Amino acid sequence: MQGFPGFPEGKLRTVPVPEPFFTELLPAIDHLGELKVTLYAFWRLSLMEGKYRFLRRDDLARDEIFMRGLSTSPRLAQEILDDALERAEARGTLLYVSIEDAAARHDLYFVNSPRGREAVEKLIAGEWRPDESATGAVTLSHVRSNIFVLYEQNIGPLTPLIADELRDLMATYPGPWIEDAIRIAARNNIRKLKYIIAVLDRMKAEGRAEQPQADAGQDLSRYDGYLVNDAD
Repeated sequence: MQGFPGFPEGKLRTVPVPEPFFTELLPAIDHLGELKVTLYAFWRLSLMEGKYRFLRRDDLARDEIFMRGLSTSPRLAQEILDDALERAEARGTLLYVSIEDAAARHDLYFVNSPRGREAVEKLIAGEWRPDESATGAVTLSHVRSNIFVLYEQNIGPLTPLIADELRDLMATYPGPWIEDAIRIAARNNIRKLKYIIAVLDRMKAEGRAEQPQADAGQDLSRYDGYLVNDAD
């Protein structure tokens, strides 16, 4: 078994977990898969924005690192996932709704909170439909390594100081923002962290949506060049 190297220095993103999880749920949960799914749901939903936040079953099933944590056998991991989701639903931690569109059936899970219950009621009543892009493509591997790899490939060596500063940014800004800011810096050949930070500040000031604009087919050029002097 590979040992955990410990939490890194610097500011880290924290995940809000409601106190009743520790006082009521944690003593009652006796299944490891259910515990993992419950904690994963809190983490994944904390990265989302919008009035109503939810997970699709496929969101969990596509996260390779998470699924390997359930079982090294892909088939068994799928079975454990379904069992864990059923347990979390039966316990009342998660609320389950199945909807269909022209393409397929979608299994949706909401945290059993006032907002989650409201979303389910509106969904059943036909007063609200989920946005297809709402859940995004964040995975454990994406959050853990993609930003560091992207920085090394496009900007420069990942020194311990740079890694700490990137962790600070990851605790402040959504991952897709940071990735696009790195791409903008590389495209403008201004390979400095200060420029990346300035681009992120501009995105925040303009109220940019959380989804990566590059993936959404939108134009990133409006961020080009305006901060060249600020990067000196």
